[in-house]
Amino acid sequence: MTPEELFTAALGLGRQWRVAQCRFEGEPKRLELRLEHVPGEHFECPQCKALCGVHDTIERRWRHLNFFQYRCELVAKVPRTWCRRDGVHQVQVPWAREGSGFTLLMEALVMLLSAEMPVDGMADLLQETDTRLWRVLIHYVEQAQARRDWSTVRRIAVDETSARRGHRYVTNVLDCDGTGLLLMVEGRSSEALGCFAQALREHGGDPAQIQAIAMDMSPAYLKGAAEHFPQAQIIFDKFHVMLLAGQALESVRRQLQHDGAELKGSLWSLRGNVWNLSAERQKQRRALCLQYTKLGRAMTLRETLQAIYASPDQVTAESQLNWWCGWALRSRLEPFRALAKTVRQHWEGILAYFNTGLTSAAIEAVNGIIQLAKRMARGFKNFIYFRTAAYLRAARLKFELPVIN
Repeated sequence: MTPEELFTAALGLGRQWRVAQCRFEGEPKRLELRLEHVPGEHFECPQCKALCGVHDTIERRWRHLNFFQYRCELVAKVPRTWCRRDGVHQVQVPWAREGSGFTLLMEALVMLLSAEMPVDGMADLLQETDTRLWRVLIHYVEQAQARRDWSTVRRIAVDETSARRGHRYVTNVLDCDGTGLLLMVEGRSSEALGCFAQALREHGGDPAQIQAIAMDMSPAYLKGAAEHFPQAQIIFDKFHVMLLAGQALESVRRQLQHDGAELKGSLWSLRGNVWNLSAERQKQRRALCLQYTKLGRAMTLRETLQAIYASPDQVTAESQLNWWCGWALRSRLEPFRALAKTVRQHWEGILAYFNTGLTSAAIEAVNGIIQLAKRMARGFKNFIYFRTAAYLRAARLKFELPVIN
């Protein structure tokens, strides 16, 4: 068996193609396999599938998997057929998809590596430009995203995350029942939910099927939900409410420090839940709350609100939350008075949590995964790259990875 016959069999070229010449040369060394079609063969017209004769050829080049440690490229004069019905068209070669500069197996390797490293790392490993690799990733990610079926989506979570410096944000929409990230759109306006409503129709769903939306108290998201999902129940989970309570406590601490209170080094003793603190920090928290009564009242308000979220049912929670709001309004602590008014304004959405138990925890986790990918890549050149990386890691896409028959 000659080297040409060996490579013909190894590449699985079929009866219409063969390796005509092998070259191992250059500096650094690389393997170049020159392919040719068998003389007299007819090829399918890409349009009507009729067998047609060869009109002319165009030379093309593809990057293939390395031959041991050496770069390997395929070069072929690709026929163009002349069809009586459809005219002249270039035939589809069996080792690469149309328009790609990589073979199918090379693209499969790129997709495999993309799950383990950022694109610039792949570019260094494969000795390719990152732009060429991004084209491969974008093709397969968009293909897999287009195939997704959202007809069973009923409950979603909506949140924003940072895209780049300068207050550039994107909106993420997540399926709360397990299919991962559904959509990422630029901005954090009400139109973000409008984009999701349109995408939902394109993926076999209908905006009327959405029963619940977990979100923060952003006026833009509330407006978008009212316009595009009027039947959906809005839910503000405990994470966002407790975040506001933590911010109110921090405002009280800062005001006391501004007024001369000795609170230096106490920041991390006063933040978060007491069971997550060391014994030393717990002791410091108790001492400061006893020493400064305003701080003690603020801490008690925060911890009482947190305890309300352990209520067994909505009726109990509503009664306790109503009592808490009255207490906060009489507390003479302006940040907590403002928080009580916010709770009153979003009463139905806050109480809905106790019936559904729906939270934004999953989307916060997805945002963390996305931000980790952004840090590993040291940022992305544009939104399309950012969205592609997010879908790769958080959308649970099912790829139809390329194979050679």
